Amino acid sequence: MNPAIIEKPRQRVKNRRHPELNFWYATQAIAFLTSSLSGAKDRGLGPLQSPTRAIRNNRKLQKTNASAILQSSTFARVRTKIGVHVHLTAFPAQTSIVFSHSSMRNPKDPMKTLRHAYLDCFSGISGDMVLGALVDAGADLGAIESELRKLGLEGWTISAEKVKRGQIFATQVKVASTEGHHHRGLSIILDRIDKGHLVPRAAERARKIFTRLAEAEAKVHQMPIEQVHFHEVGAVDSIVDIVGAAIGFELLGIDEFSCSPLDVGAGQAKTAHGLLPVPAPATAELLKGVPMYTSGIAKELVTPTGAAIATTLATRYSEIPQMTLSAIGYGAGSADLTEKANVLRILIGETAVSEPGEHWDAPITVIETNVDDMSPQIYGYFVERALAAGALDVFSAPVQMKKNRPGLLVTILAESAKVAPLIDLVFRETTTLGVRTHEVRRKILDREFVPVATPFGEVQMKVSRMNGTVLNATPEYEDCQRIAAQKGIPLKQVMAAATFEFQKQTESLPHRTKPAGSKGAANG
Repeated sequence: MNPAIIEKPRQRVKNRRHPELNFWYATQAIAFLTSSLSGAKDRGLGPLQSPTRAIRNNRKLQKTNASAILQSSTFARVRTKIGVHVHLTAFPAQTSIVFSHSSMRNPKDPMKTLRHAYLDCFSGISGDMVLGALVDAGADLGAIESELRKLGLEGWTISAEKVKRGQIFATQVKVASTEGHHHRGLSIILDRIDKGHLVPRAAERARKIFTRLAEAEAKVHQMPIEQVHFHEVGAVDSIVDIVGAAIGFELLGIDEFSCSPLDVGAGQAKTAHGLLPVPAPATAELLKGVPMYTSGIAKELVTPTGAAIATTLATRYSEIPQMTLSAIGYGAGSADLTEKANVLRILIGETAVSEPGEHWDAPITVIETNVDDMSPQIYGYFVERALAAGALDVFSAPVQMKKNRPGLLVTILAESAKVAPLIDLVFRETTTLGVRTHEVRRKILDREFVPVATPFGEVQMKVSRMNGTVLNATPEYEDCQRIAAQKGIPLKQVMAAATFEFQKQTESLPHRTKPAGSKGAANG
């Protein structure tokens, strides 16, 4: 036993001046024992806190009851070691706690696994079907609702019931709202997500889904994305469906997604824009580059919300992948079709990482082309357009081409769903006659944006971690640039102030590690 934990036991047990230390000593001893038994002292628990820091960080424990103490950050880390994953962020503005079923993985197993979700869209997909399938697979509806309430939306309720669609029993989730006809722009929805302080990975997935949906709407209606106002998708029930799905995926600990070819239905669908062909224009835009078909059923089987969820999250479209199945969920659609069961099936299981002990993030596609006859002005404009269209990164390198002409090797990094529109953009905006593509693996750090208050205004810090340890914290350039211009002060002064305030904020907090999985947009 570590003597630092057991020295002077009488004095430590009878600490009347700071009674919260009695709990601190107990949990630190448990942490040490648990760490020793697991053979991984540094895996998730972090360094032991000093008594002085414990006094400062746990003052509030004197006024809390026993159940509140059990939810403290220190005890949560101990519980993590004995089989329950607790996802905590290290900052007061983001204190969402999410329990992951992936905690049953054996940490001593050299072959690491990922929790995979396969979206089986044999009867299409919609937002409420996704939410129903997640609840059916084991996601707690109460936990989903609790997180959704953080968005500040009013006048809605959510419920779930078992229904029968064809020969399949499924869960139907219903969202009832007293809100009338309401249009919301992308910025308003993203602002609610940001201010809701959801668990970072769920918030990031929700932001990506809405942004992809807005890009499709902007393309269809031939307008800037800033001017897009969602109709059906801007209503409370659709916001609940999308954000609730992102929360549900996090509750079940889903790391990666794949999807089947989608049955889109046939005929016409009644929308806020009138009768539209199936698939609706926005849905068709979202499904570019995605395998789809129709079974001939005269019904809109894939909605814009469902298409946005599937095409944003899925990294490949195939038959059921190899995995160890652990959960199955069936989500019911609102209509009871006579031709087949109107349900979405989600299959959840463990898939082995391609290399023992090593985790790779979702693959991306590299698009390349060589040009030797294009104006540098055109290249600059193309880069702006490509980034706006969803490219992860765009860069160039000088090359020597045939006929001894100096040229450029232009490279675009993109997620699979963005490849087709970006290739179209390359042909429309550059002088090239052809492109090459290949898929690559990548590894990116966990990251999130954390607001810090400086004497000049609030600045977002981009924080990156590896295995829970903060490696980098960088002030967001746009925030610093805006403040510097408004206040008439040097940019470097704003950036230095943001870094200083962030360092003060993190030093004043108890040490917490953050689990992998909260990966924001990355250009690697």
